[in-house]
Amino acid sequence: MRLRIEFTTEPFDLDNLPQHALVTREAVTGAPLDAVDVGPFGTSAEGPSDAVLAAVGTVLRRALAAGATRVSLQLSALGADGQGEERGEPHGREH
Repeated sequence: MRLRIEFTTEPFDLDNLPQHALVTREAVTGAPLDAVDVGPFGTSAEGPSDAVLAAVGTVLRRALAAGATRVSLQLSALGADGQGEERGEPHGREH
């Protein structure tokens, strides 16, 4: 099974990259995940379920240790065709 993770960490600081944002970005980019997208308002990645679930634990632990006061996380199961399993949702971000 493939999974997709999307998350944001708080507090936000648009002027300087907070330490919690830096360590979570490193956790995701260093994990064996694909389709990694790091942006100013959130990060997403997808991959095999074991890799994504391991990354979730790492992201949460590192974010809290680095001063995050909130982590908002969404985890989605993807079908074999890259579509969301429940509603046929595309796995890309909506704008």
